Amino acid sequence: MTDSESLVRVSIFGQEYTVKAPTDPNYIRQIADYVNAKMNEIKEKSATGPNPARIAILAAMNISDELFAVRKECEDLNRSVENRVNELVDLVDEALEG
Repeated sequence: MTDSESLVRVSIFGQEYTVKAPTDPNYIRQIADYVNAKMNEIKEKSATGPNPARIAILAAMNISDELFAVRKECEDLNRSVENRVNELVDLVDEALEG
């Protein structure tokens, strides 16, 4: 373990984990809290009972869906900005030529 790493204890779905954190320990705790909240949310909505493996997989899928949606949103935004920049460059070129 390097000087910039620390061990952080977190609790997810009733289980304690020690995580080696190469970043701010509070950030690791926020991530663990988010995963814990997602798992508890799925547990509350689940009609099949508290199967931790199933709940973890469904939580991972939900979190992945959020990630993919944000990635697509960023890609769309980047494409939009790039198009707008190209339009502005064309306008500047036209103004300089004319």
